[in-house]
Amino acid sequence: MSWLLLQLAVLGVALAAAVLILISFVAFITATKMPYLHQHEEERFFLNARGQKETLPSIWDSPTKRLSVVVPSYNEEKRLPVMMDEALGYLEERQKQDPTFTYEVIVVDDGSKDQTSKVAFKYCQNYGSDKVRVITLVKNRGKGGAIRMGIFSSRGEKILMADADGATKFPDVEKLEKGLNDLQPWPEQMAIACGSRAHLEKESIAQRSYFRTLLMYGFHFLVWFLCVKGIRDTQCGFKLFTREAASRTFSSLHIERWAFDVELLYIAQFFKIPIAEIAVNWTEIEGSKLVPFWSWLQMGKDLLFIRLRYLTGAWRLEQTKKKN
Repeated sequence: MSWLLLQLAVLGVALAAAVLILISFVAFITATKMPYLHQHEEERFFLNARGQKETLPSIWDSPTKRLSVVVPSYNEEKRLPVMMDEALGYLEERQKQDPTFTYEVIVVDDGSKDQTSKVAFKYCQNYGSDKVRVITLVKNRGKGGAIRMGIFSSRGEKILMADADGATKFPDVEKLEKGLNDLQPWPEQMAIACGSRAHLEKESIAQRSYFRTLLMYGFHFLVWFLCVKGIRDTQCGFKLFTREAASRTFSSLHIERWAFDVELLYIAQFFKIPIAEIAVNWTEIEGSKLVPFWSWLQMGKDLLFIRLRYLTGAWRLEQTKKKN
């Protein structure tokens, strides 16, 4: 009997090893070697307030604003105005209090099928294209891809990514700024402050089904086990970067959809970029694009592939990232 159990155990280990090797092989052969940012001709321009085309700037240019806010938007014609009103109200008031404070808001329409670009462009007409710009992507890239397009066209010394649903109270950007400053001195001027909802976990568990709670814990375990240590909430869409940290991490990013945050922080930890996790005020807003089971399944697959592709050398990170 014991001999049979031993044989079954050996067979189980062999099967598990074979499956892991097969998955690693699939991850390796399906990986693109280097992240490639393709821009359609239309994506190289934005419309100014008069409706005229102007060439977008580059992340590699010297900064001319104190803060850039990048807002990825996909079919957000209904939720975007609430977020924009709050953000621009705060930013305008801050500029009145401190005339040296300058900002821009970049709305990236990620191939929406509704009127997202038109809704966003009204803010450009009201505030001017120096403060509000709309980038309309030809086709949907995913949230990570949309944010990268916005960041690569930003002018800020610091760059904030903020979700279009306005789930995080915009004035909490000051908390992230303080968290960023507390990390000084910044190595090579690089630092990141991540908004976090981890302090709200107990409350959210009480409102979720057991199945969704199980999915959440499973995802958190995979993030910790496979990719990122020390960050409790990798998925909050409210993150602040120094310009140098944004260019270094996003130029190495491969994942463009929901799990992009995890690879982004994996890259940051590889480059030893200091990261602060800061509690923010957050409210769940109706209209999420996430489909609970399938989205978590997709993210789980992405997490495994992120780890395997870096382990097998299909993806590599260079210590010194050259400018494109």
